Amino acid sequence: MSVPRLLFLNLVFTALASAQMATLPDLSTVLPDLVIPAVSDGAAAAGKRVRQTTAAWQGTQVHHLLYLPTDWQPGVQLPVLVEYAGNGGYQNKFGDVSHGIVEGSRLGYGISAGKGFIWLCLPYVETTGGTKRNTVKWWGDVEETKRYCRATVHDICARHGGDAARVFLCGFSRGSIGCNFIGLHDDGIARLWRGFICHSHYDGVIETWPYAGADRAAALERLRRLNGRPQFISHEGSTAKTEEWLRSTGIAGDWTFVPLPFRNHSHAWVLRDLPERRLLRAWVQAVLLDQP
Repeated sequence: MSVPRLLFLNLVFTALASAQMATLPDLSTVLPDLVIPAVSDGAAAAGKRVRQTTAAWQGTQVHHLLYLPTDWQPGVQLPVLVEYAGNGGYQNKFGDVSHGIVEGSRLGYGISAGKGFIWLCLPYVETTGGTKRNTVKWWGDVEETKRYCRATVHDICARHGGDAARVFLCGFSRGSIGCNFIGLHDDGIARLWRGFICHSHYDGVIETWPYAGADRAAALERLRRLNGRPQFISHEGSTAKTEEWLRSTGIAGDWTFVPLPFRNHSHAWVLRDLPERRLLRAWVQAVLLDQP
């Protein structure tokens, strides 16, 4: 299929999907039951969400967020939820906004309600004019982003009791694509993860994203590194396009598909008592009980 034809079909599908989404209810019709703790500086402690920079990046503008749960205790190992944010500069007609910053992440807190899991929000790292910083659009320097991820996950497990055998990777929008694009980018980083939580978009579904490696051949190479590990895949309205793509790969995966009955391009649904959130929490517990 020619590129112009593919672009045209994508535009048609987007228009039809947008019209369908407008008929779905808005998340604002359900009140949240969770409020994410404010970010602070200083030492990590139970119940605090703190801004940190991993040792090798001290003196740069790179930072991540660490939340130790209210039941955290020194010397006790806990599973870890690692999260990547969506793209910045996004706003739609329903009022959904994404700033592309680590401070805007929500999935980990919605999954855990602040208990039983260490929650780590990681940046994508760019280098501009010799200065390293968090980037709000796409991947930045992919190799630097991966290095920061591996170093920070290892550091959190070593210093704060994260269980290296029970680390989940999750993300919204750009972060959902990043579960495979970053999380399965090479064999070394792929070994970190017990399971994946991908909300809204998926690596390989749309080939016209503006970065190298968005094509399906590259996405398929990454997908092969999944090696049967489970993924929870959700999307506003429908997961049909992702299901179609994954079926076409011929790879037998452990995928759980959950469409969200809301029109919003947002991960704020995890802050609400919804059947889909209860399903996600049950899925995480089931993955933890499975032998890796």
